[in-house]
Amino acid sequence: MKPLLPLLISLAMLSACNTAGPHFRGLPATRITVEGSTFDVRVRGELAEVIRINAEYAPRFGPIQRRAGIAMAQVSGCTVKDVRGDQAQATGILDCD
Repeated sequence: MKPLLPLLISLAMLSACNTAGPHFRGLPATRITVEGSTFDVRVRGELAEVIRINAEYAPRFGPIQRRAGIAMAQVSGCTVKDVRGDQAQATGILDCD
């Protein structure tokens, strides 16, 4: 059993990789690809959450932030005022006037 423990832990961690944050739980995700980055996007009110689900070598937040903003705008139909987060998960503030 001990040799299987690392494998079981790894599988459990991978299954939670694109779990929505507390504010976005229970919402369906829209999968979208922007310039090679694939995101699961969830929108609630004037906030959007993106979780990058593809592997990328040494991603920097600058390019990912821009792509995440594009993904949020496409899914929500709103203007994105700000995107905060990191290379894996980001939250956007929307302007949906």
